[in-house]
Amino acid sequence: MRYSKKVMDHFSHPRNVGEIEDASGVGEVGNPVCGDIMKIYIKVKDNVITDIKFNTFGCGAAIATSSMVTEMAKGKTIEEALKLTNAAVAEALDGLPPIKMHCSNLAADGLKAAIIDYKKKSGLPCDNLKVEHSCCGGCGAAK
Repeated sequence: MRYSKKVMDHFSHPRNVGEIEDASGVGEVGNPVCGDIMKIYIKVKDNVITDIKFNTFGCGAAIATSSMVTEMAKGKTIEEALKLTNAAVAEALDGLPPIKMHCSNLAADGLKAAIIDYKKKSGLPCDNLKVEHSCCGGCGAAK
């Protein structure tokens, strides 16, 4: 299995690792098939993601996609961040091996789960948003 240089860079030197103590929203997703667990923290000010951090327990691809999705979402409005797709995360990393594509799904799901948590905490409507785990059919790990 070959990974792109970008995947290896984000795995070896992940960006935005850690927690945000007073996070506006926290999303946690997991894939019971492969054991990957991802937690994403967002800080939102004036509808913009001003800070974002993650903790991931999983394979190199899961760490790389977590790092990339935080880079892609930082500075975006909530609406822009919700448009980040699994395919966009994988593409930004110059692709993933087919057996590791579920990891990009997890990253996008984690971001969406954090945004849903933020909206709920802020009293904003989020009824039309849900985390659908295309990676595993809905493992129920989203909180």
